[in-house]
Amino acid sequence: MKWETVIGLEVHTQLATKSKIFSGSSTAFGAAPNTQANAVDIALPGVLPVLNKGAVECAIKFGLAIGATLNRVNVFDRKNYFYPDLPKGYQISQLAKPIVEGGALTIVVPSTSSGQSEERVIHLTRAHMEEDAGKSLHEDFHGMTGIDLNRAGTPLLEIVSEPEMRSSAEAVAYARALHTLVTWIGICDGNMQEGSFRVDANVSVRPVGQTEFGTRREIKNLNSFRFLQQAIDYEVRWQIETLEDGGRIEQATVLFDPDTGETRMMRSKEDAHDYRYFPDPDLLPVRLTDEWIEQVRAEMPELPQVKLAKYRMDGLSVYDATALTSSRATAEYFEAVLASLSPSPSPGGSGEQAKLAANWVMGELAAALNKAELDIAQSPVSAAQLGTLITRIQDGTLSGKLAKQVFEGLWEGAGEVDAIIEARGLKQMSDSGELEKIIDDVLAANPKSVEEFRAGKDKAFNALVGQVMKASRGKANPAQVNELLKGKLQ
Repeated sequence: MKWETVIGLEVHTQLATKSKIFSGSSTAFGAAPNTQANAVDIALPGVLPVLNKGAVECAIKFGLAIGATLNRVNVFDRKNYFYPDLPKGYQISQLAKPIVEGGALTIVVPSTSSGQSEERVIHLTRAHMEEDAGKSLHEDFHGMTGIDLNRAGTPLLEIVSEPEMRSSAEAVAYARALHTLVTWIGICDGNMQEGSFRVDANVSVRPVGQTEFGTRREIKNLNSFRFLQQAIDYEVRWQIETLEDGGRIEQATVLFDPDTGETRMMRSKEDAHDYRYFPDPDLLPVRLTDEWIEQVRAEMPELPQVKLAKYRMDGLSVYDATALTSSRATAEYFEAVLASLSPSPSPGGSGEQAKLAANWVMGELAAALNKAELDIAQSPVSAAQLGTLITRIQDGTLSGKLAKQVFEGLWEGAGEVDAIIEARGLKQMSDSGELEKIIDDVLAANPKSVEEFRAGKDKAFNALVGQVMKASRGKANPAQVNELLKGKLQ
């Protein structure tokens, strides 16, 4: 039997506010346990929540960014369950009337066996504001569990997708695109290690052609894209094997163990009615006015999908444009490089320049940043310096090989582009007379290669080019070498 995978993601995004959603406590990460939990957070009798306006504006930004419906009146509810790190015995969330409904996100799924990346649109069900719970600490308590309430009340936006993804690759592409968007518009710092962006994956399988969904299992709190892919792949295999062996899938919440690469059951899965939701009597409905929404819209940056479309119009591939819009900092760096380039005199020059700039940003620069474990915002090579380097390639001062040596100098802080070229003697040799002399010497010293070329062996020509480049210590203009060498051989 052939099986189809069905995946929907729920992403808990920590909103980038300085204080909690219903209190004035700090949301800063890393404080000593229980030092950032006030009377509201620990639910002392008589305290009342007060909504954080900044959290609402973060949710508005997200709704605008995905083209969703913003409910002009939205309501907070109490989600009742009992757990040691939930001091009130309920979580303040939104169920019946969330702030955001609908919307969509375009994702790019990596190259398949056909070699082509594929664009897909994933629709969203909703996004709602809620508070985070505290954290249970199981280490260093002599067999007992400790509770840290620093996270209690931290503002979250839970973003729920439709079950439209059909593979772990699609799920990862969606999660990455969502991560890019929320960090791009500044509503989340995206730090997955600190829990700012956590993914729950609802996974089920069904026979190909069946329209009804299978029984889903929810994999909780995945905090890396690699773990998301591994967890889904394991869960899909486990469900298919269970069904093919005659077993049944029970609805459940499971955890992923990175050490074993397996999922294991945590508890049977609850449905909404199990939480006995009802409107929170301590909080008034949130009312969004057109003026407020337009004020938030005016403060938003140009969105990644808009920049991606512009880059595609400049002639970049979907792959290149997607990579350059993987973060706002990357896009801004790339555009700063382009802005620093001299206009190209050749037809279609802007497209050629965009491709050359993209190659350097995603190639040499990205490799150096990865090796040094730096973000692009920390790059020792500025966008203006890289733009000058690319200009020197275009005007014939540098070959691609020599340009890499200049880049190394920039990375090491050896000075500006022209100064490094001068100090290290890296200027490309483009004088025809000088090149012809080198070529004549190479031809005289390699008569066998000349004979082989004239006998129709193309490899002999490449060998002669290599000898010329070696004789010039890599400084000869490769295009000129090819042209002059062919002329002499013919």
